[in-house]
Amino acid sequence: MRLSYVSVIVTLVCSAAMSILAADRAFTSYASAKPALDQPSDLLPVELRKPNEAKWTAWSQQQDKAIRARLQQGDLDSMVNLLLYGTSFTKQPRIRVEAFTEASKAGILRARVDDLVAGLRKPGDNERLTFLNALLRSQGIDPGSPGETGVFLYSNLQRVLQEMETLSKRGDEAKRLVTPDAGRPDAGPDPAAIFNWRPGLLRDRGVSLDTGIFPNFSIEQALRDLKNRGVLREGQVARVAVIGPGLDFSDKNEQASFDYYPQQTLQPFALYDSLVRLGLARANGVSVSIFDISPRVIDHIQRARERARMKTGYVVQLPREITPTWPADLIAFWRSLGDRVGAEVPPLTPVNVLGGLQTRAVRIRPDVVLACQPVDLNIVLERRNLAETDRFDLMVGTNIFIYYDAFERSLALENAGAMLKRGGLLLTNDRLPEVPGGSMRLAGVTDVQYNRDAVGWYQKR
Repeated sequence: MRLSYVSVIVTLVCSAAMSILAADRAFTSYASAKPALDQPSDLLPVELRKPNEAKWTAWSQQQDKAIRARLQQGDLDSMVNLLLYGTSFTKQPRIRVEAFTEASKAGILRARVDDLVAGLRKPGDNERLTFLNALLRSQGIDPGSPGETGVFLYSNLQRVLQEMETLSKRGDEAKRLVTPDAGRPDAGPDPAAIFNWRPGLLRDRGVSLDTGIFPNFSIEQALRDLKNRGVLREGQVARVAVIGPGLDFSDKNEQASFDYYPQQTLQPFALYDSLVRLGLARANGVSVSIFDISPRVIDHIQRARERARMKTGYVVQLPREITPTWPADLIAFWRSLGDRVGAEVPPLTPVNVLGGLQTRAVRIRPDVVLACQPVDLNIVLERRNLAETDRFDLMVGTNIFIYYDAFERSLALENAGAMLKRGGLLLTNDRLPEVPGGSMRLAGVTDVQYNRDAVGWYQKR
């Protein structure tokens, strides 16, 4: 009874804290959005041509609902990723997209579908299957009906494969346009080409919650670059925000897609870790706001905070593929990740299907977990109204703005600027259009040699 009573108290306290954080959250006002709305009309949504306050209010509220609705489509995309790469529900080999036809002919695809159908019917203690069971029911699909479930899986698989083909063509065309001297076969992209062609690539797809180690490596590289250039100083960073850190359900990239361990989020802890390692923040002097529109992410972090109040840390699993070979600096990052915010613990053992993995695990300290506060906030259309002293020194958003068109990205940039201190930075691996007369400017780009990534640093004027 005592434990139950304590749990109720913790829940009430957490709810009160969340209410306080949400109290200063608001839709971007018409006056604040005016610089973005004053752009040429061909850059605006049709509904906002000749804008006024009434049009802006109606559009922003409708668009907020539309963006949040894309989360469910992203969950269905993750279901397909699990079908192709998951190992928790089947002993069949994983299916690489480039080998899809061969796997289908060999019966591997059919076997994986059958195994996933069986798992969805009786998910047991598999949290991913339990979630997908509920997702199917929300779509009007009965997981207890194998035929109905199988058809639904095949239908979504076909949709995702078609979308991947469209995205591949879109990406090739975008890269061609930003690659200098594209007529020469030996011409490579300029250092920031990836930064320029990625934005908006997934603007018409579901918003999925993929996450992994690579964006965090890119951010540490950028932070080191900023320190070396003198843009950031020792001990300067105290208040940070992470936009859309994600939840490790099942990545769309085979080399980063694992489901043999519980779902986890990584970026808030990796960012805290990098800031301390580089001397940009004090060991116990960082507060992290986590902005996300996903109830799953918010709930996941909130439950981690509840356990941290009971002095229980948060364990992250850090597997890595031995092939292809990682560069030395990425391996060094992998080996050190978490050592400033936690301690190594024995990692979970991967299933036999996943040969060639090296594994690590780190238990993040409870005080670090409690320094991370989740907030439901749509960065495209909302901002927190903060006093100058409460604004952020640094904000980070990786692999998130790729889901939005140019106008939405310009709104997000200005909303971030409203929450940054003067001179504060937003780091992102997607190009965000600057608003004429706006508060933010692109101050530079850090080229990350591995994983074809680049991180832009936008600074508050």
